[in-house]
Formats: sequence, C-alpha cells, structure tokens
Amino acid sequence: MLLLLLGIIVLHITVLVLLFVSTIVSQWLVNGGHTADLWQNCTSGSVFHCLTSSTNEWLQSVQAMMILSIIFSVL
Repeated sequence: MLLLLLGIIVLHITVLVLLFVSTIVSQWLVNGGHTADLWQNCTSGSVFHCLTSSTNEWLQSVQAMMILSIIFSVL
C-alpha cells in the first residue's frame, strides 16, 4: 500500500513539473527562422523580432487554462 502511495506521489510531482515546463518553455514550434510558442511569435532574419501571439479566443483560453492548471495543481 505504501508503494502504491509513493508511486502516486511521484506521478503527481512529475505531472506538475511537466506542466510548469510546458507553460514556461519557449519555442514550441521551430521552422527555419520562425519560432512560435504560447506567448509570442519570433522571426530571426537580419533582425530578431518578436510579436505577441495573436488575440484569438482559443489561444487566450489555452493561456488562461494553463495558468489556472498551475495554480490548482500547486494548491
């Protein structure tokens, strides 16, 4: 029983770490000189230029759910 509880705790800590990493990490999508993530889109031609991600409703809802999932996971 103790081994099962330890396995569940390790699984929850692993999921929490992966959640933090997936929210914080940049460059989810890399294509040549263009990188995109949840928060900004960057191009690296002669000048490195970053713009905030588009204001689509689905993207804003994903951003909000990622932040809420971190808050609720910590609680």
